[in-house]
Amino acid sequence: MNTRDWPIRAKLTALVVGPVTGLLALWIFATTLTFGPALDLLAARTLLYDLGRPGESVVAELQRERRLSVVQLAGDTALPALAEQRTRTDRAVAELRRRVDGEELRDAADDQLDARLDQLVSALDALPAGRGFIDSRKVDRAGAVGLYSGMIGSAFQAFSGMATLPDTQINREALALTALGRSRELLGQADALLAGAVTAGRYAEGEHEQLVRTIENQRFLAENAVADLPPAERAGYQRLTEGEGFVRLRALQDTLVRARDLPAGLDVRAWETSYAAVSQGLRDFELRGADTLAERSVPMAVRILVRLAAAGVLGLLAIVVCVLVALRVGRSLDRRLTGVRTAALEMAEHRLPDVVARLRRGEEVDVAREAPELDHGGDEIGQVGRAFNEVRRTAVQAAVDEVTLRRGLNEVFLNIARRSQGLVHRQLALLDRLERRTEDPDELAGLFQVDHLATRLRRHAEDLVILAGAAPGRGWRNPVATVDVVRGAISEVESYDRVDVGEVQPAGVLGRAVGDVIHLLAELIENATVFSPPGTRVDVTGRSVPGGYTIEITDRGLGMSPPALAEANRKLSRAPEFDPADSARLGHFVVARLAARHGVRVELRPAVPGGTTAVVLVPSDLVTDEPALGPATDGAAGPDDRRMAKVTRLATVPRTRAARPGRDRPESAVLPMPAGRTSSVETPADGDGLPRRVRRRGPVARPRPVAVDNPAYRTPEEARRAMSALQAGTARGRRDGARRDAEPSPPEPPAAPDHPTATERDA
Repeated sequence: MNTRDWPIRAKLTALVVGPVTGLLALWIFATTLTFGPALDLLAARTLLYDLGRPGESVVAELQRERRLSVVQLAGDTALPALAEQRTRTDRAVAELRRRVDGEELRDAADDQLDARLDQLVSALDALPAGRGFIDSRKVDRAGAVGLYSGMIGSAFQAFSGMATLPDTQINREALALTALGRSRELLGQADALLAGAVTAGRYAEGEHEQLVRTIENQRFLAENAVADLPPAERAGYQRLTEGEGFVRLRALQDTLVRARDLPAGLDVRAWETSYAAVSQGLRDFELRGADTLAERSVPMAVRILVRLAAAGVLGLLAIVVCVLVALRVGRSLDRRLTGVRTAALEMAEHRLPDVVARLRRGEEVDVAREAPELDHGGDEIGQVGRAFNEVRRTAVQAAVDEVTLRRGLNEVFLNIARRSQGLVHRQLALLDRLERRTEDPDELAGLFQVDHLATRLRRHAEDLVILAGAAPGRGWRNPVATVDVVRGAISEVESYDRVDVGEVQPAGVLGRAVGDVIHLLAELIENATVFSPPGTRVDVTGRSVPGGYTIEITDRGLGMSPPALAEANRKLSRAPEFDPADSARLGHFVVARLAARHGVRVELRPAVPGGTTAVVLVPSDLVTDEPALGPATDGAAGPDDRRMAKVTRLATVPRTRAARPGRDRPESAVLPMPAGRTSSVETPADGDGLPRRVRRRGPVARPRPVAVDNPAYRTPEEARRAMSALQAGTARGRRDGARRDAEPSPPEPPAAPDHPTATERDA
């Protein structure tokens, strides 16, 4: 049985209940062991008066009926005295049956005595049948003697079963009295045999030998029984045997034993008188001895009960004292241990988290006040309490130090991120000026690549700001179309050329959330490209749903296992504190922070047939109608328009896509260029109205070194994509040219300033 996880109260209860239960069981056992003999002694009177006296009366009546039955069998006529004797015998048997069937006698008797009582009742049930055999003379004198002797023997076996008292001396005397009764029964058998022989005038075959054995057994039993009697009882029996009737009966027995045949001069009258006197004397002696035993058993039982009561009270008092002491000590231990446990749980679950939360809010914390000294005594529990006090102080101090260290680390992150952001913004502004001034297509393409790297570097710098717990500085004042938000996110991904923009339903995102949504989508698209094979594509789609706008990013990678997917969704569903030890999924942490800031929901799902789909639900309070596209109302592009065109630059590379209904933009959307410069940007429409920079050399091109034309090897897939792009561009150029011929030309937009605006610098 494992008791390791039991509560302390249960353990203490087990420690108390075990010994107390054992002591109580021992007390009950000792009490029962002593109380049983006392009850047996008290039951001795019940056995004597409900079995001894009625049984002895039945024995005496059966002995008389036996003698008369033998005399009747020896003669030729029925004896009227036998009928009268049978009536008296039936009354004695009926009384005995009533006592045997009573509850008092059965309750006082043990199992052995119960069996012997049943045997006695069964033997008495054969009495009517035996009488019938005697009346019809179907048995001889020896058979009649045996019939009655068997019933009387069952009665004496029941008398012997009463000698089961706890006192050995009383048992010995009871058995001695029973043996005297058996000797008297043998004397009655001898009288019955002699009466039959006298009536018939001779012994039947074998009767003399049976008479001799009966007389010898009677004398043997009497001598052995007297030896077990106490001195006073033995002296009384000796006086009885010295009486005239007993001496004359012994002399007549000797005469019968010596003579082979029935003596001619036998004084039958003397025999009958002597037998009656001796039998009555022995019966009275036995009854007095039984009464004496019954009277002696009562005081003895009372003494046993008194000792039992004293021992029981003392034992019960000892048990009560043990229980009270155990309860007091156990309750004290439980209270003190519970106090230590409560203090530990309060520190671990409430006080320490509250201290950490207050420290993170910038509040001052007093270690001595938050970890007060607790007194738990001077024993082992007190020592544990003092050790826990030290642990509490150390834990609070460690929390203070940890929060201080984390706060300093966040400040370092934020400081480095702000510095990096400033440098990246200046670098982007410089690149923007260089791009506006550069006319060489190859150099312009290289500047675009550097611009892309700087854009990714800006996103990583923003990651540091988010890890530090601050908000990035990039933002828009006006709503931005979701398709531009998606393209802006794609432009911040290294493998942007592997991303396909599918159907994106018209909608807009409020300016205050545009920067964070772009960053969030960029992190998810970056994960999709990194954790999928290089040759696969990543699909981005968007649609309006009840409650907001959903953007789905699907890759064709190996996907994630259900436990990993559940763990990732758990992290994305809340904004956890940054843990430097968990650096394997910094992108998930950044996404969770950005999503929690604006109430955006992000969930990862298995894709069909393979891969993972990231579902981004932008809430309805951040979604608006798609803003109008093209130049501003005053004829000049605003700062947000110029910044969005710069953000989506890499996403404007022509790509084979199916045109989406409702997404065509005006052809006049152009990328602002500095004044006085030859534009390297044309504005062919691709069906969505976004500007497309077409590589074209200006009128005044700077000389550049001649490069040797070494054709590079192209795979069939690359050649197919190049030809498809060429065909799509040719078809789109023809379509756009026909459209420009049919529509009036828009006014020329004003020149953009050479330097970035304040909003761009803040970005």
